[in-house]
Amino acid sequence: MPKLSVVVPFYNVLTYAPDALRSLEANARDDFEFLLVDDCSTDGTGELLERAARTLPGAVHLRHGRNAGLATARNTGLDAARGEYLAFLDGDDWLAPGHLARVLAAIEALACDFVRTDHVRCTGRERSVQRVPYGPQSVVADPRTAILPADRATSVDYPYAWAGMYHRRLLDRGVLRFTDGLRTAEDRPWIWRLHREADSFAAVGTPGVFYRRGVSTSLTQIGDERQLDFIRAFDQVLSDTASDRESDRLTPKAVRTYCAIIAHHFGSIERYEPAVARKLRIMGAAALDRMPQDVLDHVLDTMDLERSTLLRRVRRGRGPLGRRGPLGRRGPLGPLGRRGLRAPSGASA
Repeated sequence: MPKLSVVVPFYNVLTYAPDALRSLEANARDDFEFLLVDDCSTDGTGELLERAARTLPGAVHLRHGRNAGLATARNTGLDAARGEYLAFLDGDDWLAPGHLARVLAAIEALACDFVRTDHVRCTGRERSVQRVPYGPQSVVADPRTAILPADRATSVDYPYAWAGMYHRRLLDRGVLRFTDGLRTAEDRPWIWRLHREADSFAAVGTPGVFYRRGVSTSLTQIGDERQLDFIRAFDQVLSDTASDRESDRLTPKAVRTYCAIIAHHFGSIERYEPAVARKLRIMGAAALDRMPQDVLDHVLDTMDLERSTLLRRVRRGRGPLGRRGPLGRRGPLGPLGRRGLRAPSGASA
C-alpha cells in the first residue's frame, strides 16, 4: 500500500504539463504514487503522459474516453488511489522539490484528518504567498471552527483541493469525492463538506504549491456556459448546509459567500458571450430567490454598498443587461470585477 497517492488531472495543458511532471519527479519516493488523469486532451497532453508513465517513478496513466471536467477527473484518480494519504495537483501547476514529503511528515505528526497549506500564486513573473485564512499553525482543531465568522474570509473561502493533504479515512467515508460533472467551482461544495464532516484538521503553512494564474485554457479565462456551474455548486452548498445540525449558524455564511460570487460574476459580465450573459442574469436572479429571504435581507444590509446595490438590482431583474441596460463595461465592482474566480480572498467580506 503506498503511503501517498497524488491525483493530477490534465486537460490540454501541453505547454505547462512538463513543469508539473518535473516537479512530481522532484517529489518522488518509493512509497508515493502519481495518478495522471488525462481528461481526453486533444493537444498531445495524452501522449506526453503516456511517456511519463514509463519514466516517472510511481506514475499511473488514466485516460477518459470523453472530456468530463475537473471534478470527474479528480474522482477518477480517487477511485484508483491506494495510498494511506491523498493529495492533489492540477496539471498546469507545479510543486517545490520535497514539498509532498514535508506535508506528509506534518500530517503524520499531527495525526489529524487533513491539513491545509499555504501556496504561491504565480501571475506571469509575479509571485505572492497566499495564506490559509486560519490563525493557529500546526494546532489540531475541529474543522467546523474554521467556517465562521460569516463576514470574514475563512477556511471555506480557501477551497483549493491541492492546498493540503488528506487521510484515506475521509475517502472511505465519501467526504473527499467531488460532485461529478461540475466544470467550475467544483471545490466549493467539497470544502464545505470537508469542514462540516471531518473530525480534525490543522493549518501548517508550507507554501510549496505553485498555482499558475491567467492560463488561457483555464475556465477562469473563458466566458462560456461552463462558468455558470458555480450556481449549481453553490446551490449544493446551501442545500447541504440546510440539512446540517448547525444550519442556523452556518447558513448566513453560505448565503453571504454565494452572494459575493454572484456579484463577482456580474462585475465581470462583459467577458461572457452575450447568450451566456443573458442566462447569467436570469439564473442569478433565480438563485437569489431560492435563498432564505430573511437571511438574504440581512446579508444585503451588511455587505458593502457597491455589491449590495448590484445584488438588489439583480434580485429585481434589473442587474447588468437587465431592463435598465448595462452598468458599464468595467462592471459596478471596480477591482472586484477583475478578480479570477479561483481567488477566494475576501469572498465573504
